[in-house]
Parts: sequence; C-alpha cells; structure tokens
Amino acid sequence: MKISFSAATLPKSGVLILLVPEGTALTGLAAEADRRADGQIKRAMAAAGFGGRRDTTLDIVAPGGGFSRAVLFGVGALANLRTLDLEMLGGAAAAVIQAVKAETAVIAADLDGGGLGAAETAARIGSGAKLRIYSFNHYKSKKPEGRELKEITLLTADAKGARQRFLGLEAVAEGVHLARDLVNEPPNRLHPVEFAQRMKPLAKLGLKISVLTPAQMKKLGMNALLGVAQGSAHEARMVVMEWKGGKAGEAPLAFIGKGVTFDTGGISIKPAQGMEDMKGDMGGAACVAGLMMALAKRKAKVNAIGAIGLVENMPDGNAQRPGDVVTSMSGQTIAVLNTDAEGRLVLADVLWYIQDRFKPRFMIDLATLTGAIMVALGKEHAGLFSNSDELSQRLSEAGYATGEKVWRMPLAPEYDKIIDHDVADVKNTGGRHAGAITAAQFLQRFVNNVPWVHLDVAGTAMDGSRNAINQSWGSGWGVRLLDRLVSQYYEK
Repeated sequence: MKISFSAATLPKSGVLILLVPEGTALTGLAAEADRRADGQIKRAMAAAGFGGRRDTTLDIVAPGGGFSRAVLFGVGALANLRTLDLEMLGGAAAAVIQAVKAETAVIAADLDGGGLGAAETAARIGSGAKLRIYSFNHYKSKKPEGRELKEITLLTADAKGARQRFLGLEAVAEGVHLARDLVNEPPNRLHPVEFAQRMKPLAKLGLKISVLTPAQMKKLGMNALLGVAQGSAHEARMVVMEWKGGKAGEAPLAFIGKGVTFDTGGISIKPAQGMEDMKGDMGGAACVAGLMMALAKRKAKVNAIGAIGLVENMPDGNAQRPGDVVTSMSGQTIAVLNTDAEGRLVLADVLWYIQDRFKPRFMIDLATLTGAIMVALGKEHAGLFSNSDELSQRLSEAGYATGEKVWRMPLAPEYDKIIDHDVADVKNTGGRHAGAITAAQFLQRFVNNVPWVHLDVAGTAMDGSRNAINQSWGSGWGVRLLDRLVSQYYEK
C-alpha cells in the first residue's frame, strides 16, 4: 500500500477523511469540502452533535460534492497534539478506509498539529497509516473478500517537505513490519537456520551480515547458548549485523535479541495450553532485525551492531537436563536448574561476545524472558533493568514519545545472592519470587562494566495491547522505541 503526499487541493470524488479540531468552525479543506457538498457536512455535524472532540468520528455517506463518503475525525485541541497522537490518528483513519473497502482515499492533513509544522504533521499521519496497514495472511489459501487498499494520499501545504520527512518514518515502519512478520511466522517455517537465512538479504541495504555456526560457536566457548539448542533437530545460529553510518572507528551501539524460535521448555516442559504462542519467543531477535533494517534504510548516521542468538528449545534424548552445568563463553559456570529458563543462557553468551569483540558504547538486550514481568506490568510496559541511569532515562523518554513504554525495575546485590550456587558460579533460576529481577541479575554477570539495559518484552512483543497503529499478534514492539533513542541522542 502506497502513502503519497500532494498539494492541498481536494479531489473531485472518492473517500475523503477530514480532520476537525475541537471548538472551531470548519476551516481549510474541511470548509471547502462543505461548500462543495452544499453545507451537508455542517448539517450532519450539527445533527450528530459532532464538535471535533478527540477520538470521535462521524461517517457521512454520499454527502454530495462528488464524494462517496466523508469521514470526520475529531482531533481535539491542536496545541496538545504530539507526534504519537498524529500517528494514532493516521492509524485510525487507515482502519476506517479499510473498513469501507476503498481502493484509494484522501486525508485532508492541512493541520499544524502541536506546532510541528505542516510537513511533520502530514508525515506522522502517514506513518500511522503505514503502521496500521499490516496483515499476515501468507498461509491463507483464500484472499480476503473485497477490494484491496492501494493508496492513501495526504493533502498538505508542504508536500515536498512531508515526502522527505516520511522517508525515514517509512523505513522505521518497514522495520516494524519485518519484526511482525518474523514473530507471526509458524515455528515449522521459521527455525534458527531459516531465520538466519532471512537476514542475509539485508546486506543489500549496506549491512554487513555474519552468521556463526555451531562449530564456530563451540570454538568460542559458547556452551550456554549451544546447550539450549542441543535437543533440537535444527542447529543453532548467531547472526551479527553491522551498520557503519557514523564516524570511522567510533564505538558502536549494540542491540542484542533473544531468538528462541520455539520454546517447549525443554525437559522442564511447559503446559500444553498456550504452548503454541511460544513461536513468539524470538520477539527480541525480531525487534533487533527490524531495527537494523530501519537504521540501514534511513541511512542512520551512527555505528550500530545487531546480534541475535537463534535456538530452538526441544526435549529429545540429547536435550539439556535439569542439574547440568555448562561453561559459558565468559568462563563462568552455570547450573541449569530449569531448562525453561533458557533465554538467559542464550543471551549470556551473545552479550559476552558483543562486549568482548566490539567494545560498544552501550548494550541493550531485548527478550521475551519471563512471565513474571507480565504479572508485574501486564502488557502496557516492558520491564527495564539497567546499570545506567542515563540510558534508563533516555529510554523512558523515547517510550513516552513512541507509546512503547518501559518501566524501570530494581537491581540489587540482595537479589544477586539468590542466584549463587553451591556447585557452579551461578544458577539459571532464582525461583518464583522476583523472577524477572533475578533473570536480569543473571544477565548482568555477563556485561562487565559496559552501560547496559535489559528489556523484558514478554508482555509486549507478542499478543500485546492493541491500538490504532497495531492490530497484529506479533507487535514489532521495540523498533520504534530504539530508533527514537538512536535518532534523538546518538546521531550527529
């Protein structure tokens, strides 16, 4: 579906979306549309009591003036609109356009939302529409009935500026779509080898893609990661994606994703009910892939590393046992008390590899790591654990701006003691209490003094909260958050 921008001139016919601020008379394109419709739009507004209050809509069928439909969206007070509000507005408008089964539609985006300017306002509305118009129907034998939406045109006084601004936002939206696709894929189609294979075409965007095999990881001593994979018929992989858009020699930003393409729990097997959702246990890796795609597509002026550890956790005769002790790449030994606490084993080796090999400015890992974080935060926030106040604050601000919200959780020596073990250096579970915290404490043992954030996205990466810009089971959560962090604080 194409998003285009044009000069602020109404079309002669078709579906028209009008954005109406609260408490003001119709102005601009909305007023022009009303004149063409011989006042029918104003009369419909009066009859319905529509005054532009935020999140209200009015659908006028055949209003006259050549339009088949005019849909009014209340935007509330213009001065209060943030970029996220505009994106939500674009998503809501796109949903209505889809619902009426139009092939094309026009959004009269002749507003200056929140003083952002005409170009930014239109580009953000277009971004929201792009994020909303997503579907995953690759495996349906019958196509959905009705016409397919092909193009949305946004009318703005600064069409050239809007097009230029939209290029970067479109790159981010495409990164979100990639992440959603990966999470939505069935596990028999997306196993570790296939996931790694799908990363290779990203090299066309300028990313350097390196894929490590089990033999290479074994040589590096990555036995924590490999232990998780040893019960599966599908081999493990680690993929490293490098983007060099910043100054030569400048330390990169590093993003690490847990990529368990299916998690049975291993020998510590999960209950059958809901196990099908464990195809989404690679949501962190999906986010990193989408982020790296977005940074490359928009030519971000920064050096960045994306690393994903890819395994399948299965319970065959060769599987890891509760009670096994493995030696991680760091040299620390880990007692595996529960094979369903597997994601932290994968991340332990990938985190160590990245901090040791690339000396990054910071590391941010994303993982669908614990059910405990959902008990604490539900699906509205991801849990944030960090050794850096600065990074935590910046991510919180980025979360507010994008709607991908985070909530900082504690780390403390008292929690760290819970995962000490009498045989090995550390155990992979501290038990039921403070489960998300002890998982983060475990990861902290593998980052040394590098500024680091762990995002537990178990409640947000899959089957998270639906909103105007996402109706997908695989949400693509985190791509917009991290892109905002990069663009706001680290690009020059």
